[in-house]
Amino acid sequence: MSTATHYTNPVLNADWSDPDVLRVGDDYYLTASSFGRAPGLPLLHSRDLVNWTLVGHAVERLEPEAEFADPRHDCGIWAPALRHHDDRFWIFWGDPDRGILQVNAPGVRGPWTRPHLVKAGKGLIDPCPLWDEETGDAYLVHAWAKSRSGVKNRLTGHRMHPDGTELLDEGEVIVDADRIPGWFTLEGPKLYRHDGWFWILAPAGGVATGWQGALRSRAFSGPYEERIVLEQKGTDVNGPHQGGWVRTPSGEDWFLHFQQRGAYGRVVHLQPMRWGGDGWPVIGDEGAPVAAHRRPDLPAQPPAAPATGDDFPGGRFGRQWSWTANPRDGWATQHSGDGLRLACVRSAEAHDLRRLPSVLTQRLPGTPSAVEVELRLDSTEPGARAGLAVLGDAYCWIGLERDADGSARVVHRFAEAGADRERDAGRARPAPLGRVLLRVEIDAGARCRFFHDTGDGPRPSGPVFAATPWRWVGSLLGLFGLANAGQGHAGAATFTRFRVGSL
Repeated sequence: MSTATHYTNPVLNADWSDPDVLRVGDDYYLTASSFGRAPGLPLLHSRDLVNWTLVGHAVERLEPEAEFADPRHDCGIWAPALRHHDDRFWIFWGDPDRGILQVNAPGVRGPWTRPHLVKAGKGLIDPCPLWDEETGDAYLVHAWAKSRSGVKNRLTGHRMHPDGTELLDEGEVIVDADRIPGWFTLEGPKLYRHDGWFWILAPAGGVATGWQGALRSRAFSGPYEERIVLEQKGTDVNGPHQGGWVRTPSGEDWFLHFQQRGAYGRVVHLQPMRWGGDGWPVIGDEGAPVAAHRRPDLPAQPPAAPATGDDFPGGRFGRQWSWTANPRDGWATQHSGDGLRLACVRSAEAHDLRRLPSVLTQRLPGTPSAVEVELRLDSTEPGARAGLAVLGDAYCWIGLERDADGSARVVHRFAEAGADRERDAGRARPAPLGRVLLRVEIDAGARCRFFHDTGDGPRPSGPVFAATPWRWVGSLLGLFGLANAGQGHAGAATFTRFRVGSL
């Protein structure tokens, strides 16, 4: 547990994938990958590098909009870099199918520009800009996705126009890790200037099994020498890598990175960092990740974390929620009271939640937790349904469905990874009032137990479900309303008092 003098890792115990961090004055900001969900590019704020809150998103809708009208869970926004230059915030990222894009804003809360394509191409990922304050030159480095380009394990460097809109050359390979014995899958570069050197902090070795590397050169184009500066060693923190370096006003250095934790996704750790006598960074405890450490030398802050629970005031949902694709008008309705009113969206894909863009999601908590929500199925159409889901390559949900005679019943369904439709996971039970309290208990192994209460006390439903990640993201909690394909309005479902508590 964190104390007044020490903190424990992870400092962000949920799937904040591929984090990058920035200090502006006394404030610290962090962004992360959001892939195909909307809104994208989450923006977190802290004053002490330990306690973080979610303050917004830099992208409301993914572009091209038509390509993200349906879920594309492993596409979209990959590994962003967050920088501050010329009194503006900048975020660069790679869309593996389009190229390198950027947005910028006068303040972290916006307004953010629409995405601008800096370099088109397949497989261009993990870009990071650098504005050299001494010379006025601007640079950009990026990695490669073999799935799109046939190339990986190398970093390409460009000179960039100082306004961040275009690259000034064709680029050249500045690091070919095929030439570094034992290094593979070099990616996620973050570019800095320090002590007369160009520095690239970049992970290698794979997400779950790799390490954090540092590379340095007197010239941007190289040659670079390399060193492993953070690795698992004897700890239980596998694959510790891909993040950003930040310096506090008092001169302390810190490094934020992720750890892959299966269904929980990529959780974020904070490591102390110093510069050794030979000029190389030393991260963690002599290159091993720390589980706990003295807090940064920063003013004490009250405990904080990104929000999870929601009362949905006026029908609006909090920043912690995102759709599985670009949203459409009418999916959620604002009104005068509390509660989330979701339309029972008609879909030919009603047999598989993974294919639906109208699922409202948030990250699975990284600690054992109990998730509860109250549901009222307002729609009276036969086949209309709504519920609470745990979504990944496999998924499971519990909720209400209307029978042919208009009565409501509690249903519990699941689909295995690779299955093209869901199956019953538990016995259906009547819900005479069309209301139910839904509960999922998630233990330390991401094993989920489902419960329902129609007014006569909580009852367990079905077997234990082992949550699974999607390709690049952890499992998600989801709320949805759904109806079979057809014509006309199918009605709605109302969710109230969404709560996430300790188990």
